Amino acid sequence: MSDFLKIETIGHVAVATMNRPQTRNALSDDDAIESIVDLCQAINDDLSVRVLVLTGAGPAFSSGGNLKTLRDTVGTGLGVPANSRYAYRNGIQRLPLALQALEVPTIAAVNGPAYGAGNDLACMCDIRIASDKAVFAESFVKLGLLPGDGGAWLLPRAVGMSRACEMSFTGEAIDAQQALAWGLVSRVVPADELMPAAMSLAGRIAANPGHALRMTKRLLREGQQTSLATLLEMSAGFQALAHHTEEHEAALDGFLKR
Repeated sequence: MSDFLKIETIGHVAVATMNRPQTRNALSDDDAIESIVDLCQAINDDLSVRVLVLTGAGPAFSSGGNLKTLRDTVGTGLGVPANSRYAYRNGIQRLPLALQALEVPTIAAVNGPAYGAGNDLACMCDIRIASDKAVFAESFVKLGLLPGDGGAWLLPRAVGMSRACEMSFTGEAIDAQQALAWGLVSRVVPADELMPAAMSLAGRIAANPGHALRMTKRLLREGQQTSLATLLEMSAGFQALAHHTEEHEAALDGFLKR
């Protein structure tokens, strides 16, 4: 079993810590990818989980690719370019698909540098809270590469096209305060307050019915890429399900009694 993730469940909140500080929590190793994909599936299957908080051990959130093994695992060491294509499809590209399909709200508690795929991993989450020590960089171009993990889809949705282009074309890092000003994160807190802030927010989210949270997230995700008419039809179907739940009936009764 991989030691990449340390997982703890607190009430209805799952806390996953990327626990490989010696590689600055690099994501490109197969077992790291597998760990996150498996976690997403496990949470989807466990209806008691309502929120996922993702953070990193050590000084970094994630450095992205493991530069020591990148050449051999996805680069020229594989031989013909077609092999690299399949290595991406069967490797790191599984992360955005898994997190996109994850049904519960996700909070990235970005404790330190988030470079390349690490920056994109934060963008795969629904909410981002940054330590004042966090640094963000879409740094692929510095290595003569491009965001092969979906960053060109994710980053513009987080910061807008112009700022995404600036980050992607320069590869330069922005600090936590600039990330806040650009909308990449929703708040910045002192480093020692990061996890308490993330857990406080997770608790406020998890206090709500799990089925409503999962369906609300699905609507928000689908709303990024579908027509209004289609989203309205989905909303009507999901709302019909929500109307017939015990949680809604209890909330409605409590409101009417007041």
